[in-house]
Parts: sequence; structure tokens; C-alpha cells
Amino acid sequence: MTRKSKVTFDSEGVTLTGNLFLPESTDAPGPLPGVVVAGTWTSVKELMADRYAERLAARGHAALSFDFTGFGESGGEPRDVEDPARKVRDIHHALTFLAAHEAVDGDRLGALGICAAAMYMSHNAADDPRVRSLALVAPWLHDADICEAAYGGAEAVAERIKAGREARARYEETGEVEYVPVVSATDERAAMPYDIDFYLNPARGGIPAWPNRFAVMSWADWLTYDAVALAPRIDRPTLLVHSEDAAIPDGARRFHAGLAGPRDLLWTQGTQFDFYDSEPQVTVAVDTVAAHFARTLS
Repeated sequence: MTRKSKVTFDSEGVTLTGNLFLPESTDAPGPLPGVVVAGTWTSVKELMADRYAERLAARGHAALSFDFTGFGESGGEPRDVEDPARKVRDIHHALTFLAAHEAVDGDRLGALGICAAAMYMSHNAADDPRVRSLALVAPWLHDADICEAAYGGAEAVAERIKAGREARARYEETGEVEYVPVVSATDERAAMPYDIDFYLNPARGGIPAWPNRFAVMSWADWLTYDAVALAPRIDRPTLLVHSEDAAIPDGARRFHAGLAGPRDLLWTQGTQFDFYDSEPQVTVAVDTVAAHFARTLS
């Protein structure tokens, strides 16, 4: 059993909103290890971060999920922009909040990134010595080569980057944000123009809290972001949980190989979206991550 409380904290002058999950009861003699949790690109905390945070709390951790600047219940403008640098800053401030909480041992902090948040959690960990342990589930970890493979080649990537920069210029000139769907089976402009049940099914991720919109200006920063290059800068214990049937397993392999510290990699079964809300993938991932944090945050 767990206890959930709504919390707010500051990130560069913006009020962010999160959910703090704590064990209902604990035999621990003192404050708990704390873990910050975040999920896929464009996501709100309710999509998958809450699920993982609650389960980590049930296994003895204080776990914080939150909405990034411009997303969900958090403040900030422009809305629904996938801005890697801004998200890394938010993670830093989420850790600051968690470290100061009375239930948390600020010397035992971990970070869990699911899908795209694997990149942002890794980036913060590379620069933030407070992160003693890192875990990445179904990690989306890309560089230029992987982006070209994932988005239809160099020309297609260049077109998206150009569109993103033009959309950013229009926003700076007019204040208007150009949006397309994140996921659509019928709109070819969508960031993911596919019929993805997780995002479109109201019983899964197609929830009212998630508006299914992608700011076109996001393309430039997203497609020029190099997460694989972060690995040699990370010397803290790091765990990856992934599958050959999930997204870009080559990125996970290359990132894992480049890590500078203790590293583990669990290859299991399941598609990318199975790790968001399906069994047995979520339980396998949570159990593996909780064991990793128990070893490295003791």
C-alpha cells in the first residue's frame, strides 16, 4: 500500500506539479531513498510515471512523478513543447525538492526514466552528483544516426528540423504555436503517424489529461539531441531494461557499452508500449529497477 500526495515545487520560476508516493508503512529506521520518475516524450505524469512511482513506493521508496514545464498540471509557456534542455532543468529541480522532503534521505537519490525520459534523466545524472543511481526502462536513446534510421533518412530529418526552426521563428515573432497530433492513424503530419493503441485508447493512454498535441517547433531540438554521447560522462550505477521488440534497441546497446561506471542490462520481452502499462512487462521492469535501487542506494 502507498500514500499519494499532490506537491508543487519551483523550476526556474515556473511552478511544477507532481505526485509524491510514499509507502503506507515502513520498517526503515530513518528517511527513505528517493527516486524521481518521468516518462515518454510529450507525456503527462498520469500516462506511465505515476504507475512506476506508485509501485516503487510499494517497494520501499519515496517516488516523485511530475509534469514538466508546459505540460499537464504544471505552469509554463509555451505548452506541450518537447524541449530537452528545459526538461533536464526540471529534473534537477525535482531532485532538489525530493532531497529536501522530510521523508527522504537526500544522500540516497535515484532517477528512473521511461522511454524518452531516459535521455533527460541521463543528461541530468551526467551533471548532477546527487544522483547516485540511474535506471532506464524501454529507453529511447538516440543520436544523429539513429534519428535518420527512425525518421526516414537524412533528408526527412532535415525537413523536420527546418520545419521546427520555422515554427520556432513564427512563435517568437507572433506568439502562436503550431501544433500537430502526437499520434494519429489518419494525419500524416503527426509526430507518430501510426495507429498506436496505447495513445489512442481511452482505457490506456488516451486520457483527458494528455492533449495529444505536438509543438512543431520541438523537432529541431529533439532531432539534434545526442543522448548516446552522454554515456561516457555517467559513472554512477546504471541499469537498462529493454527488449529487442521495443524501440531502437541499438541505442540501448551503444549507450550501455559507453557507460563509465557499473552497468547492468536486462533484455526481456515486449513491445515499447507494453512497458508503459502492460503485464508482465511493467512488473518485470519495476522489480528489476527496485532491486537495482535497493543495491545501489543502500
